[in-house]
Amino acid sequence: MKQLLILGLSGLFLAGSVPGVSTRINPSNPDKKGPDKPLQESKTRVVKRENPEDHWVDSVFASLNSEERIAQLIMIRAHSNLGPDHVKKIVDDIRENKVGGLIFFQGGPVRQALLTNYYQSVSQTPLMIAIDGEWGLGMRLDSVISLPRNLMIGAVKDSTLAYDAGKILGQQCRRMGIHMDYAPDMDVNNNPNNPVINDRSFGQDKYQVARMGVQTIKGMQDQGVWACAKHFPGHGDTDVDSHLDMPTIRKTRAQLDSLELYPFRQAIAAGVGSIMIAHLYVPAIDSTPNTPTSISYNTITKLLKQELGYKGIVITDALEMKGIAKFYTGGEESAKSLLAGNDMLMLPSTAEGSVDAIKRAIRKDLITWDEVNLRVKKVLHAKYQMGLNKPQVIDTTNLTNDLNAATDSLTKRISEKALTLLKNDNHLIPFNEHTPGKVAVIAVGADVNNAFLQTIKALRPDAATYIFTARQPENQVGQVVERLKRDYQAVIIGLHNYSRRPANNFNISTAERLLIQQLQQEMPTATVVFGNPYAIQYFCDAPTIVAAYEDDDNTQREAARLLFGQLPPMGTLPVTVCPNFPYGTGIVAPPPAPPVQLELQHVKPEAVGMNSQVLQHIDVLANEMIRKGAAPGCQILAMKNGKIVYDKNFGAYDYGKREAVTSQSIYDLASVTKVCATTMSIMHLYDEGKLNLDATLGDYLPWVKGSNKAGLRIRDVLLHQAGLVPFIAFYKETLIGGVVPDTALYHSYADSLYSVRVAEHLYLKSSYTDTLFKRILESPLKPQQGYVYSDNDFIFLGEVVEQITGKKLNHYVRETFYEPLGMSTTGFKPRERFSLAQLAPTENERIFRMQWIRGDVHDPGAAMFGGVAGHAGLFSNAEDLAILMQMLLNGGSYNGKQYIKPETLQLFTGYNSNVSRRGLGFDKPEKDNGKHGDPYPCKSASPLTYGHTGFTGTCIWVDPQSNLVFIFLSNRVCPAGGDNKKLGSMHVRENMMETLYEAIEKGK
Repeated sequence: MKQLLILGLSGLFLAGSVPGVSTRINPSNPDKKGPDKPLQESKTRVVKRENPEDHWVDSVFASLNSEERIAQLIMIRAHSNLGPDHVKKIVDDIRENKVGGLIFFQGGPVRQALLTNYYQSVSQTPLMIAIDGEWGLGMRLDSVISLPRNLMIGAVKDSTLAYDAGKILGQQCRRMGIHMDYAPDMDVNNNPNNPVINDRSFGQDKYQVARMGVQTIKGMQDQGVWACAKHFPGHGDTDVDSHLDMPTIRKTRAQLDSLELYPFRQAIAAGVGSIMIAHLYVPAIDSTPNTPTSISYNTITKLLKQELGYKGIVITDALEMKGIAKFYTGGEESAKSLLAGNDMLMLPSTAEGSVDAIKRAIRKDLITWDEVNLRVKKVLHAKYQMGLNKPQVIDTTNLTNDLNAATDSLTKRISEKALTLLKNDNHLIPFNEHTPGKVAVIAVGADVNNAFLQTIKALRPDAATYIFTARQPENQVGQVVERLKRDYQAVIIGLHNYSRRPANNFNISTAERLLIQQLQQEMPTATVVFGNPYAIQYFCDAPTIVAAYEDDDNTQREAARLLFGQLPPMGTLPVTVCPNFPYGTGIVAPPPAPPVQLELQHVKPEAVGMNSQVLQHIDVLANEMIRKGAAPGCQILAMKNGKIVYDKNFGAYDYGKREAVTSQSIYDLASVTKVCATTMSIMHLYDEGKLNLDATLGDYLPWVKGSNKAGLRIRDVLLHQAGLVPFIAFYKETLIGGVVPDTALYHSYADSLYSVRVAEHLYLKSSYTDTLFKRILESPLKPQQGYVYSDNDFIFLGEVVEQITGKKLNHYVRETFYEPLGMSTTGFKPRERFSLAQLAPTENERIFRMQWIRGDVHDPGAAMFGGVAGHAGLFSNAEDLAILMQMLLNGGSYNGKQYIKPETLQLFTGYNSNVSRRGLGFDKPEKDNGKHGDPYPCKSASPLTYGHTGFTGTCIWVDPQSNLVFIFLSNRVCPAGGDNKKLGSMHVRENMMETLYEAIEKGK
C-alpha cells in the first residue's frame, strides 16, 4: 500500500506551472463582496452580481451541502515529513469532511509541492493553502534559506527593506502554491520575557512596528499572496506562551488603544487580507471568565469588525493551543469561535466534530444559517481572489533554487543596515592593521570554523582563531582566559548558537557567560552577539559590543566587515535590552578612530623662563627614591605656561625590574579620583544649575532620607566637614574568621547573582551593594568634629552625580571630559580597555583579596563597589592628566571648548573653610604655608594652588600664580601596601615640586 501511494503521488505531477494571480488583493473593498454587516443584520438578502467572481462563488456554494459549507471555514494541519499515515489522514479529511484548506508545517519544498498538487487533485472544492512563515518558507521547510526575523528588520530605518522582505515572502508562497502566509507579526513587544512573540515582533515602538508591518503586507500582497496581521488585539506584553496556557493582559482600554491596537489600525487602513485573533484574556475588552479573545464577541465583532471597521478575513489562532483548548475541545472551540465573529477556524481539535458543534449551535438559534453562509461565501470570494477558480499545479523543476534565489542578497542588505554598534568605549572598532598588538577572535557557542572566524582571518591574517563550544565545562574557562590574556592584547568575541527564547537564559551556558564576562572585564574586547538581542542583558557592561540579531553566514560576514571598518554601523536597537541600552541605542555614524590627543608642546625649560640644570635635580630625587625603596618607578610631568618642560619616566613596575615604566604606563590614581572625576562632575552639574551646594544629601538621594545623613549639606561634604567617619573597612565583615572571603558572598566567577568584580577570580554578590550603603548610613556622625578627611564624603558625592545624571559616574565623566579632551588612558576599570602590560600593579595584598592587584582598584572599598566609586577607582597616565590640569589652568577651557565656567573654578579652587585648608573638593596649601614647619604641598606653592594626592603614591597640583602644573604618578604601595611610608618621609613629591619653583627662580 505504501509503495502504491508513493508511486501514485510521483506520477501525478509531470508538468504544469503556477498560474499568475493578477488580481490585486483588496478584501476590504465593500464593492467587491458587499459589506460584512453586523451579525444581527445578517439576514439581509445577498445581491447577486453578474460578474465572474460572483458566478464562481455562487456555483461552488450551490455544489456544497450544509455540512460541506461549514467545513469550508476549517483549516487543518499538514506536514510533508510525516509519511503515508499522515497523508491518508489529510486525504480522509479532504474527501470525507470537505475541509476548506490546509496549513503546512515542517517538511521539504519538493515534498510539500507534490503533496499540495495531490491534495488539490482529490478535493471537490479548491483548497486554500496557508503556511506560518514569518521569516519565509525556511521557517518550516528544509533546504530553504530563512530571511531575518522581524526584530532585525525593526533595527533598520529603511522601510523598503521590509517591503522587499514581504515581496520575497510573497514570491516564495506563489512558487509553492501557497495563498496565505500568516505574517507579519504586528505585536508591539514591550515585554523582554515574552516567551512566544519576542523577536518575531518588529520591536517595542508602535510606530516602527506599524511602519515595517504595513510595508511587509504591501510587499506580500503585491505578489498576490494574502498577508495576515497577528495576533489581535496584541500579544506583545505577555510572559505566558499561549501555546501552553492563556496569557492575561491587564491593561485599560485606553492603554490598549494607545499602544497595542495602533499597528492593527494601520494594517487595516493598508488593506491587509486577514487578521489572526490571539488566545488572550483581556478583561478591559471582555471580562467573561474562561473567554480568550479568540472566542470573544466583544473582541472580534464589536471591536475589530464594528469599531475598527475591518471587512477582511478574520481567522483564529490555532484552536489546538492550550490558551483555548484547556477550556473547550471536541469541536466546541470552533462553534464558539464562529459565534464570536471569526470567519475561518484554524486547527480545531476535530474537523468532523467542529461541523457537528456548529450545527448544534444553529439548532439552538445561537447563530443562523444566513450568518454561516455569509462567512462561507466570504471565504469562497477569498479563494477566487487567490486564483483558485483555475487549476493550480506546482512545477517542481528547479523549485528549491527558485525559493532561495533572492534571500541571500536581501539578508546581506538587511544585515548591512541593521548591525548595531551599542558601545565602543575602548575604541577597538574599527580594527585595522594599526591596532596594536596581537589580536585573537573566539567564537563562543560555535562548533565549527564559521563564517565570522573565516572573514576576520581574511581581513587580518595574523589574528588567531579559537572556538569555545556550549558543551565545554566551567573549569576550562580560567585556562582559556589566562591564555588569551597572556598571548594577546585584544580579543574579538562572537556569541553564537544560543536559543531565540528567553527561557533558561537563552540556553547560554554558565561557562559561556562566565568566559565572555571575564574576558570583557579583564582585557580589551569587542563582543558581537549573534541572535536575539535580548540576550545582551547578560553583557550590558561590555566596553564594546555589537548587536547582530541573526547568526547566519551573511550576518557573520557583515559583522566582521563592520569590526574592521569596511561597513559603517547603521542600526539602532528596536527594543530595550537593559538600562544601559534602551530602545533606540546605536552609534550610527562611522565609528571614529580613538580620539586624537592634542599634543601638548614640549619645550626647553629656558623657553618659558626655567633653568634646565636645576630641573635635572628631579632626576636625582627620582633615582634616590627608587634606590631607597620608596617606590619602584614613576612618571613625572611638569608644565609652565601651557608647555611641557619636564616629562620623564623612571624605574619599573616592581623592584624585580622586569617591566620598565613608559609614558604609556597607567597608574591607579587612588584619591586623585576625588578631584579628577567626582569634583569635575560636581562642578559641571553646578554650572548647569542641576546641583545646589547648599542642598542636602537627602535632596538628591532618596535612600538617604530618614537617616541622620539626609541633612548633610553638599558644601560641607565637599569640604570633609560634614561629620562622617574617615573610612569604613567594608571588607572585614565579609571574611570568615577575618581571613578568607565568605563563599556565600563571593564567587570565583561572575554570574547573574555575583557580578561585582572585586579582583581576579573574586566576584561579590550584586545585592551586597545595598549593604555597603547601609553601613555608611549606620556609621557614626559627629557634626561638631570639624574637618576630618573622609572617603565616605566622596562615595556620597559619586552617588549624587549618578542620581542627577542618570548615568554611572564612569560613563558620565568619560563622556563629559575625558573623551572630548582626548584623554585616552584616563578612566575607571582599565582592564576593559588596556592590556595588563600597560597597567602598573599596586599591592600584593594579604588582608582581603590575597593576590597581586593589577588593573583592579587598590582601594578595597572601591573594589567592593565594582571599581567605580566617588573616592577611588580612576586610572591614568601623566600625559592625559596634564591635559585635564591645563584645561583647569586655562579657566575651564581647552582647544576652544569651555568645560567649566571660570567663576565656578575660582569658587571651587579657593579656600572655602574656616577650619581647614580645603577648597570645594580640592586640596590646597596650608594657609600659613610659608611659616609651617612641614609645608604642603611644597614651600613655594602660592595660596592659589589646588590639587590632590593619592594613597598609591600620586599627586596632581596646579598653581595659577606661577602658571605651573606638576604631576607625579607612582605605585609606592607595591609590593607591601601602605606600610611603606618612605615616599612621605623622604618628602619626594614635595622636593620635586619645590625644584620647579627653584628652576623658575634661577631662570629669571
